[in-house]
Amino acid sequence: MAYTTIDDPSAYFQTALYTGNNSNRSITNDGNSDLQPDWIWGKSRSDADSPTATDSSRGNTKVLTPSSDEAEGTASDYVTAFNSDGFSLGTNNGMNKNTLTYVAWQWKCNGGTATATVSESGNNPANVRQTNTDAGFSIITYTGTGAVGTIAHGLGVVPEFIIVKNRGRVKDWCVYHASIEETHKLELNLTSAKSDDNAVWNDTAPTSSVFTVGPSDERTNANDDTYVAYCFAPIQGYSKFGSYTGNGSENGPFVYTGFKPRWIMFKNAGAAEEWVLQDTTRNPNNPVTKNIRVDSNIAEADASNLDIDFLSNGFKNRSNQAQLNSDGVSYVYMAFAEHPFVSSEGVPTTAR
Repeated sequence: MAYTTIDDPSAYFQTALYTGNNSNRSITNDGNSDLQPDWIWGKSRSDADSPTATDSSRGNTKVLTPSSDEAEGTASDYVTAFNSDGFSLGTNNGMNKNTLTYVAWQWKCNGGTATATVSESGNNPANVRQTNTDAGFSIITYTGTGAVGTIAHGLGVVPEFIIVKNRGRVKDWCVYHASIEETHKLELNLTSAKSDDNAVWNDTAPTSSVFTVGPSDERTNANDDTYVAYCFAPIQGYSKFGSYTGNGSENGPFVYTGFKPRWIMFKNAGAAEEWVLQDTTRNPNNPVTKNIRVDSNIAEADASNLDIDFLSNGFKNRSNQAQLNSDGVSYVYMAFAEHPFVSSEGVPTTAR
């Protein structure tokens, strides 16, 4: 069996950098493969503007704010099209303000083509999903029932990272991570530590076919409320969703991912600390110090005390700060590859 099924991760995930001009324009990706995005998460690097997220399941005019509990909004001049290798922008200041610098992280799913799933029982919310089993990614829109139910994710394997947002209400983003298990949750828009909450996932682990939502919880399953869920399963050589224990030293732990990382999001699971997002497109040389705080609107920071080495087969923590490496504390991460450690032909990658 080949080490990986994905020799070119840019076929499924890319990061675009650009400067806003407040005019209609197109952003073209520069990866080895063309990528038509299905989920775009964008943020101003140079200004304290809110991050924005749109996807091809909800439609390009429907915008959510990852750093906020705000309900979904409509912006016809934000992302105006998902293109064959990038996306088009209008004049909306959220992603194209003149002279500001921006980053847009993009994931490919199924080109916006979705399948309706009929409820298996009265307690199972009907949903519409698009799925890419090769990349381990599905986008699901569903309507809550107010009763314990299961939602088909279509991945064929167990997802290890799930993000859910109530589209119509002011409610926090709920995050499932396999490392903190189904009894706990994190909130993408908050600094809070993991919390024990059986209402969100009903204390039930996802399976290879479904994930479970609890009864009448407005964050994941209130009756007649609409939701979006982003589900991820690990793909060897392309993505990994794991954890590590900090040691409080600038000679921090090495974490094996099985690929050269392109993008990593971190969270201190045991304390109220910020989500930290780092990537090698914004910061191509080690140590990687340029970070964006997922739960905040603040501009990109270049913090030498939050440095990470991105290596050929994982990452090495060089920070002794609480956001990344307190002694004895558990951290979770979500990572996507620049290149697999070993290609399907058995060719190893090199360190940066």
